Amino acid sequence: MQPTIQRRELLKAGAAVSMAAAISGRLAGALGQASTPAPARPDLIWANLLHLSYNMWCDWDSPAWKGLHGAYRPELRFDQTLWDDLLKRMVDAGLNMVVIDLGDGVQYRSHPEIAVKGAWPIEKLRTELARLRKMGLEPIPKMNFSATHDAWLGKYARAVSTDAYYAVCRDLIIEAVELFSKPRFFHLGMDEETAEHQREYQYAVIRQHDLWWHDFLFYVEQVERAGSRAWIWSDYLWKHAEPFFRKMPRSVLQSNWYYGDTFGNDVTAAKAYLDLEKHGYEQVPTGSNWSSPNNFRLTVDYCSKNVARERLLGFLQTAWHPTLEVCRKRHEEAIDQVRAAKAAGR
Repeated sequence: MQPTIQRRELLKAGAAVSMAAAISGRLAGALGQASTPAPARPDLIWANLLHLSYNMWCDWDSPAWKGLHGAYRPELRFDQTLWDDLLKRMVDAGLNMVVIDLGDGVQYRSHPEIAVKGAWPIEKLRTELARLRKMGLEPIPKMNFSATHDAWLGKYARAVSTDAYYAVCRDLIIEAVELFSKPRFFHLGMDEETAEHQREYQYAVIRQHDLWWHDFLFYVEQVERAGSRAWIWSDYLWKHAEPFFRKMPRSVLQSNWYYGDTFGNDVTAAKAYLDLEKHGYEQVPTGSNWSSPNNFRLTVDYCSKNVARERLLGFLQTAWHPTLEVCRKRHEEAIDQVRAAKAAGR
């Protein structure tokens, strides 16, 4: 669910089948109904997304991306001092979870060829994860497997849905789950996989229909086998509601995202919170200061009133900037907006 040039525009406005059927069979059971909102549980998630890697967007230095952070870079874009300062600020603000977009920012033992220059050694990552836990921040791994946001996969981003690709994805998921000591959740991304979102890319690839579901359910299966729980961006349902609610396993944690200030049934992205609630999915609604300083507070207020407390696991804030000193202000503002929402009594 990353901000791109396309996102700003968006704010305006047989094996595959059998595998899908087998996994989506977990949807069986009565659909949960919305109940009267109650005060948030004391264990409510207050999370922030931070990037180790930022190679999640355009696969080359496109002229359309000049001056933006989204274009691919062969070196790690990360400032340790800012990272340390943001973690302290998160603790002071009462946050209790950090979702880390790993990408090619780690020297994976299973696939060291993916790592960019300056990527963290495994032991550094382990040390940081231990420090986060001591600070009271639960670390959650994120690897975005959307074909729009997989520049971090390097050459494998051009081998989507092949045997070699599946093997690499499986290896990386298994290794990340092990590194994070079987975390409660594993964020798979899976947002914005459309031709429009890749119009500036050199190599564009999208999966549709049963192939999208086959690959998505493959990732979910690997996460669950490794001992974690899949977590995704929910925007696929905006244009594919019928197959989404028919095939999406109830076990998958949903993070719909919407960054505007107007909430209601006439706003597709905002209405998705209500649709997920109607169909009984657990949610971590996601806000951002990408386009509005009021969005996170409004997201917390809207979802606290419209999502049953037993299915509202918490909230996720997203600044959508790399962990670089030049972006410090936006990161600090994002954290302070979470602090304000918590102070309002949610």
